[in-house]
Amino acid sequence: MKRFHVNVRVKNLEESAAFYTALFAAAPTVLKPDYAKWMLEDPRINFAISLGSETTGIEHLGIQAESEAKLAEVYAHLKNAEGAIREEGKCTCCYARSEKSWITDPQGVEWEAFYTFGESTVYGEGAAECCPQNADAV
Repeated sequence: MKRFHVNVRVKNLEESAAFYTALFAAAPTVLKPDYAKWMLEDPRINFAISLGSETTGIEHLGIQAESEAKLAEVYAHLKNAEGAIREEGKCTCCYARSEKSWITDPQGVEWEAFYTFGESTVYGEGAAECCPQNADAV
């Protein structure tokens, strides 16, 4: 099974977390000073908000696989999309340990395909910190 992922950049995390908590009628499953995430079953989505960029709005979209086998299926679909794939591999991002790759759609929206296999105490590690807004730092 897979889960749709949306990450939105916000100006005020506390205000936005309160809004989405009311909208989803659920508390965040992860809440940090710069990040919040809701793992919802209805609708089945991994919805996250985060600080850290001058721009707000949709940061990126994605497909979260629930196993390495499902991630291989999603990767095959990325290759069929005929875009430049940026393979990130194993990384730490959004307080989680994941394996991921990125592709940009024709409108310039970043999409990630990933499988999360653990938690982390830090938002990100490495030059790009696994997020598209930091890709220029690589």
